[in-house]
Amino acid sequence: MRVGFVGLGNMGAPMVANLLKAGLTVNVFDINPAAVAAAVAGGAVAAGSAKDVAAQSELVMTALPSPRLVKQVYLAQDGILAGAGKDTVLVDCSTIDPHTARELVDAAAARGLKMADAPISGGSMGAKAATLTFMVGADADLFAQIEPVLKTMGKNVIHCGEPGSGQVVKICNNLLLAISMTGTSEVMALGVRLGVDPKVLAGAINVSSGRCFSSDTMNPWPGVSPDAPASHGYAPGGTAEIMLKDVNLAVDAAREVKQPVILGAVSQQLYQMLIARGWGDKDLSAIIQLYRDQ
Repeated sequence: MRVGFVGLGNMGAPMVANLLKAGLTVNVFDINPAAVAAAVAGGAVAAGSAKDVAAQSELVMTALPSPRLVKQVYLAQDGILAGAGKDTVLVDCSTIDPHTARELVDAAAARGLKMADAPISGGSMGAKAATLTFMVGADADLFAQIEPVLKTMGKNVIHCGEPGSGQVVKICNNLLLAISMTGTSEVMALGVRLGVDPKVLAGAINVSSGRCFSSDTMNPWPGVSPDAPASHGYAPGGTAEIMLKDVNLAVDAAREVKQPVILGAVSQQLYQMLIARGWGDKDLSAIIQLYRDQ
């Protein structure tokens, strides 16, 4: 199968590497020439535009940082819809709002094309290890068609329902991540301020009822989890800016349906503060700096 991929950032680049490992032909495009060159060095084929990627591929995937860019890449004159053939399948792995996801599915359908939203969880570490979780919004037939390809890059491929439902599940998951990371940061800072060794504190939490991804795999205190970004200068798996973008998507979606997200709104303000202090390009677990700076 000829797969196209647009967006070779922290997530897209390792996803392409795993597609290549699976023996697939991968056509790539990114506005960053260095990212394209790195993918080509790994065996990918460079294309001149998103339109060219679509014209050369049976299945086109995207992993982009914002709804605006996703719409541009699909709908522009040199975009994916302009180049896709009648049997081309489209899969967007970006995290965007459900409304935009459904708009794009409708735009694709107007051209006779099938499209799924399949946002991902697992961060850059999961992308490199091919252990991502894909949350897929698509009809049952399309899900069955794309599932084998997604499994070359991920451990969990979940059918969430009709188009747009993958994005609903993803923004709910990421809102919970923001809440749990701020909560973990708060209790780690409190425990250390009260005199407990951070490794002892985290170790107790992680065999008790407070255990979560943020306390264990991604603990925000440096040195607690050797592989966590906090132990590597907060080099980002997912940046604070991206975290805020995802929280904004969830809070906006909640506002549309008049659903309270009180803890989500608090996390939103904390990430705004973190970015205002110059930590936006660091890992989302750097939120603990707001507590350590007191």
